[in-house]
Amino acid sequence: MARGVEPGEYAAAFLAAAREAVERPGVVAAKSVAAYRTGFDLDPSRPSDADVTEAAARWQAGTRLDDPVLVRHLLWTAVDLGLPLQLHVGFGDSDIRMHRSDPTHLTDWLHLVSGTVPVLLLHCWPYQRQAAYLAAVFEQVYLDVGLTLHHVGPARARAVLEEALEITPFRKLLHSSDAYGVAEFYQLGALSFRQGLADLLQSRVDADELSLPDALRIARWTGRENACRVYGLSPYTR
Repeated sequence: MARGVEPGEYAAAFLAAAREAVERPGVVAAKSVAAYRTGFDLDPSRPSDADVTEAAARWQAGTRLDDPVLVRHLLWTAVDLGLPLQLHVGFGDSDIRMHRSDPTHLTDWLHLVSGTVPVLLLHCWPYQRQAAYLAAVFEQVYLDVGLTLHHVGPARARAVLEEALEITPFRKLLHSSDAYGVAEFYQLGALSFRQGLADLLQSRVDADELSLPDALRIARWTGRENACRVYGLSPYTR
């Protein structure tokens, strides 16, 4: 829009720009912050070309992209790109209206995009149980609790992971350090995750709910292999 693209050309121009961006080396996914801009209680259907043009004309004089039609168009464009799609869920900053970032609002949209791209629900607090439900019932849905662990710290990491793993298939949970801000956050996020998951898995081994080989396999899946599979990365090998 800053380059003077007319509203009627917006959809095609955006798709072309997005395709160019994701073809750069190292790009493995698209990401949406719809939770910050509109929330997830959107019309799930793909907007028509006429609706996108009309919305682009409304937005032309504005600065913040928070028109529900354009946000829906961004989500559907991401699906068209064919890469995994990350969605920030739940806790973030004061832009978010928490009740509108409950991921179960996405249920009808997830039905519509079934069989297309993996959808990764990021961070999720306080909706880790809702995210777990979606991961359990939709083949394409995955989740992590990365940002959450920065705030709860190692002492509460197990509790959050337990809630996330109540019904999440083990092949659907991914590690995330959130990797944002000061360097110490990488360390803190990884430490909280490792300690929380280790404590959780050890308690299940001690209770004879899991064998030790199964617990180690789950740790490998969650810590590395699930991400390699979803993002199409080459597995790390020693």
